[in-house]
Amino acid sequence: MRRDTGCHRIDHALSRRGFLAGTAAGAAAMGGVLTPAQADQLQSGQKRLLQVFLQGGFSQFETFDPKPGTKYGGPFRQIETSVPGMMICELLPHMATRMHKLSIIRSINLRTNDHGKGRLFMEKGRNVGEFPYVGSVAAKYLAPPNPTLPTYLHITTRGLSDNTNAFLEAQHAQMKLPGTKAPDNLARPDKLTVEAARRRADFRAQLNERFSGGKGQSAFTETFDSSFEMAERLMSQKGLLEAEPSGKDLERYGSHPFGRRCVLARNLLQNGATVVKVTHHGYDTHAENFNFHLEQLGEFDQTFCMLLDDIEATGMLDSTLIMVYSEFGRTPKINQRYGRDHWGASVSMALGGAGIKPGVTVGATNKEGTEVSDREVDAGHLFHTYFSALGIDPTADHNVPGKSIPIGDPAKSSIKELLV
Repeated sequence: MRRDTGCHRIDHALSRRGFLAGTAAGAAAMGGVLTPAQADQLQSGQKRLLQVFLQGGFSQFETFDPKPGTKYGGPFRQIETSVPGMMICELLPHMATRMHKLSIIRSINLRTNDHGKGRLFMEKGRNVGEFPYVGSVAAKYLAPPNPTLPTYLHITTRGLSDNTNAFLEAQHAQMKLPGTKAPDNLARPDKLTVEAARRRADFRAQLNERFSGGKGQSAFTETFDSSFEMAERLMSQKGLLEAEPSGKDLERYGSHPFGRRCVLARNLLQNGATVVKVTHHGYDTHAENFNFHLEQLGEFDQTFCMLLDDIEATGMLDSTLIMVYSEFGRTPKINQRYGRDHWGASVSMALGGAGIKPGVTVGATNKEGTEVSDREVDAGHLFHTYFSALGIDPTADHNVPGKSIPIGDPAKSSIKELLV
């Protein structure tokens, strides 16, 4: 991908010069075999979360809620899927053959057209206040006692610095991985022996214990200590980050950055990660929306489906909740630059995997896609649904000493028709 940025002035002013005309051919054979350790981890019953975030706001018309032949429908057709009666846009031919593994929600109303507010609402399930992200909550309640990797990993090239854990412990905050590159300074210095590193860690633990009791020191010490622990986990698994994808994987997933990120996401999940978020940048299509989506979805469609296939083939689909989502959708009205602008009033997304009933379509928009016409929900309902599917009661309180804070918005509830 040449476009790996968010919404800036230039995105609103310039158009794309050229686009990819179509997607790669059908899926190839599955790659990779689980090691005994990976197999044991899968048999443990641990649940996990995969978030595929299409940054910028993908168009519902060009994905999961097509309206061909209508005033705002655009040039693309709708195609049949593996679920009788469920139609999606022709730009997603690989997903169309796999919709019996996924479900669609077409009736999300976020009531905002702002990138930041939409993203925060979709992550927190609340549109005001400091609350933890979906990934941080899942990391806290799903991670095993002694995880082999940081529990919430976000593969992105953007410099996001969100306070994802809010009031939860520091170890549940997202750790950003810079695309598929290993973080800097991951290797232990040559002059530092294993024994010296162990003694240094013991000394640090003693100092932490001594100073953690002071006023205001506990949270600071916890954050400081957590950074060391996450670094140690990454150091012990640095081979995952440094390994070049095989030729077979690059052929199946694509050699572009998003393909490589999804190969890494698969490998992290197979090796003990609890939450993995992978971002595909560049959906803020204020100009040439149709060319943009032709290219963007041509890249996304096969790559995501290879990841979905591999998760299923390695036995993880029933224990991995998969989200394909964005911060909002795109306007029905097509502007003078053949673009669609920000739109939060009728958003779509896809869900699948752990606890989700496959092949379901929830909600609908009216004939021209200008508003929700059936089963309106918002990000608060989605948040409840995610955790109900993962076996966590969203109406319960967070496990935070001295505080009574419900996991999900008490005014919202799960989308029952999506739950197994």
